[in-house]
Amino acid sequence: MKVTPIFLAVAFFALVSKARTQTPSSSADTQADSIFSAVTEEHAPGLAVVVRKDGRILFEKEYGVRDFGTKAKIDQRTNFRLASFTKQFTAMATMLLVHDGKLRYDQTLTEIFPDFPAYGKSITVRNLLNHSGGLPDYEDLMEAAETPRNSRVWTPEHQIQDAEVLKLLEKETRGKFLPGTGWSYSNSGYVVLGLIIARASGQSYGEFLEARIFGPLHMDHTIVYQKGTNEVTSRAFGHSREGDGLKETDQSSTSATLGDGGIYSSLEDLAKWDEALRNHTLLGAEEMAPALVPGKLANGSPTFWPAAGNDDNLHPGKPVSYGFGWFLDPYQGHPRMWHTGSTMGFRTVIERFTTDDLTIVILCNRTDLDPEALALKTADLYLHVRSKE
Repeated sequence: MKVTPIFLAVAFFALVSKARTQTPSSSADTQADSIFSAVTEEHAPGLAVVVRKDGRILFEKEYGVRDFGTKAKIDQRTNFRLASFTKQFTAMATMLLVHDGKLRYDQTLTEIFPDFPAYGKSITVRNLLNHSGGLPDYEDLMEAAETPRNSRVWTPEHQIQDAEVLKLLEKETRGKFLPGTGWSYSNSGYVVLGLIIARASGQSYGEFLEARIFGPLHMDHTIVYQKGTNEVTSRAFGHSREGDGLKETDQSSTSATLGDGGIYSSLEDLAKWDEALRNHTLLGAEEMAPALVPGKLANGSPTFWPAAGNDDNLHPGKPVSYGFGWFLDPYQGHPRMWHTGSTMGFRTVIERFTTDDLTIVILCNRTDLDPEALALKTADLYLHVRSKE
């Protein structure tokens, strides 16, 4: 019998919906609830968390409010800004275009953008995906452009756009290091990947992700947010600690860039994303494999975080394993693919323990929480728990 794409999509949606209804109670659930209750308050901004194992939801709960204005409670459909959690979607979109024959991993920046300066001649799509390209950090370039004469060029009201990031990069004559000779986490690289996706597909970044990822997976409320162009439904607003309280801090001058952090999504939709990764719905295992191979330097050496610490340098001087849009460092011997997100008002994390078939997603609309630490505490509870039949 021939199975139609529509049948597959309906079956996939039914599997995720069925899994959501099967939420067994256990001592691990009680302990998990204690972890999150201890760091949130009922009427303050908070978080949403889901734990999935063997394709089923073991624990899902939401804590706190989406924003102080409405006091609307966070629920499974509340949409949070994912920040760098976005990078796995940008990587998947890039891989889909390679699948389509519209991109190559060895394609260079100057092949794609002929006006890009000479230092882009050896920076490849693969370099951008695994952070070995050495592009300058666009936030540093923004700061340099904001001379006393120019004052504030970009603000939360006048945010830098992707095309402006590309222009800043095109004004430079060299990168941070020669491609393949170093590793440095690069938001610039993922902004450029977003532009490459648009150029190669003939659609905007958001349109391509909707057509090839969000739509097919029925991630019906996940969007690439562009202020003034679309709206986020059930939107959580970001908050930061100020003195003894929390203040809304939702947008910054860099909140409009897309490929590095522009997606909003919810627990409900991210459960569908996790299921798609689990079942290789978008790309077969063989085509997905390059994303899950830690990048190495051109001479075969392993990669390390830069020695100097900053907001994007989480573990200065330590070894790092990064594939395409995923960190791949194991946790206590358990293989995993994971990513955090951090931006004005939001902190997010996804931890996928692949051999244990365990996934934890935490979305916070406040910056005084550490979702990565909370996720690993939660993982300790569930790594050896089997979901009930």
